[in-house]
Amino acid sequence: MQKATILVVDDEALIRWSLTERLNAEGYQVLEAETGKSALEQLAEGVDLVLLDYRLPDTDGVSVLRKIKEFDQDVLVILLTAYASVDTAVEAMKLGAFHFANKPFNLDEVMATVERALETTRLRREVRQYRTSAARPYSLQRLVGASSTIIALRSLIARVAASPASTVLLTGESGTGKDLVAKIIHYASDRSSKPFMNITCSALPEQLLESELFGHERGAFTDARMQKKGLLEMADGGTVFLDEIGEMTPGLQAKVLRFLEEKSFKRVGGSHDIRVDVRVVAATNRNLEEEVSKHRFRSDLFFRLNVLPIEMPPLRARTDDVPLLVEYFIDSFNTEFRKRIQGATPSAYALLQSYGWPGNIRELRNVIERAMLLSDSERLDARDFTVTTSAVSTGDEFELPATGVDLEKLERSLVVQALKRSGGNQTKAGAFLGLNRDQIRYRIEKFGLNATTAT
Repeated sequence: MQKATILVVDDEALIRWSLTERLNAEGYQVLEAETGKSALEQLAEGVDLVLLDYRLPDTDGVSVLRKIKEFDQDVLVILLTAYASVDTAVEAMKLGAFHFANKPFNLDEVMATVERALETTRLRREVRQYRTSAARPYSLQRLVGASSTIIALRSLIARVAASPASTVLLTGESGTGKDLVAKIIHYASDRSSKPFMNITCSALPEQLLESELFGHERGAFTDARMQKKGLLEMADGGTVFLDEIGEMTPGLQAKVLRFLEEKSFKRVGGSHDIRVDVRVVAATNRNLEEEVSKHRFRSDLFFRLNVLPIEMPPLRARTDDVPLLVEYFIDSFNTEFRKRIQGATPSAYALLQSYGWPGNIRELRNVIERAMLLSDSERLDARDFTVTTSAVSTGDEFELPATGVDLEKLERSLVVQALKRSGGNQTKAGAFLGLNRDQIRYRIEKFGLNATTAT
């Protein structure tokens, strides 16, 4: 593997020669320049590091450093000078100089600094590449559809992502893709290089949720054996996604409101404020205005969250998009299951478009997944969607018995069945019930179940 390219910029031929000889001996590719103008012209060759003299015939090193950083922030610069001053060093470091070395220098020390600088450059580029690849799955094109509804939604999300607003509220029925939109907003914003942290507010009891959000100090409660940073602190500069915020308790709502208004919080058991800059994207399938009128959700928190509201449309309101979504899921599952199903038949599309989809896109995805797992046909047909066929022909999938039901027992029974059918796989069990992994895990703990044996 080819080593890095280093540009040596110095008007003294002997210094250029000594540095070049040593760098070549270490296996580096070396370029030379004796003026600032020549150095800047050679940046296009693909330079990883610059060893830059402070005094040059045509300019000074700080001016060259500034232009190098304008060209490529990842190129690190080590300034070499016999005329260092505190002011010069401070200015150079503010502009992004990696190191400031005095002449005469020790070659071994310079080589050690070169190695540290190149390792820093490598890590920066790896992080940038990782963040770029991580962002790719969450482009606006992930909102599949060509209906006027989805086109308008994509336009709104793009504007919201570009705005400086610190809060966004996503509303809409369960399964409409609020979690996906939260990630799209983050990765389409200027916060995309910073962390995206998410938490489901219904999955944890109040004390644990507070600790996850704000962190805690050592000894704050029984199990707090060491200090812990919360999601808000870890996401500084980025985005925090609060899913199912309508389930948050009143006490915690007050603390979230304080954070949103003051941009600061205290860890659990802490005494000093911690300031962070995060965008909060909250989501709920509840009608928060109704919850406010019933005094179950704070009105001041609702108004603070509702700065940029986005309502996710139910799938039944954009059934023209169903064929495109079906094709998208078929392509995805073809890759995952190593199948070659070539779409669906006209009768299948007609059936899927005639259904009301109470579980929205999540339900459609699960139906396509089950059909593809069981089908050996070249194309999915209406007969592959037996669950949907039944739902279409009978209306509601479940009918309340005249004698009523014990809702707690029914929920437990459904969770047990889903775990057994999925072989204890919590993600798949959640998919059977339209729940995410945090939600199914919460119910497993709630009912004291063993996920492996489902008992």
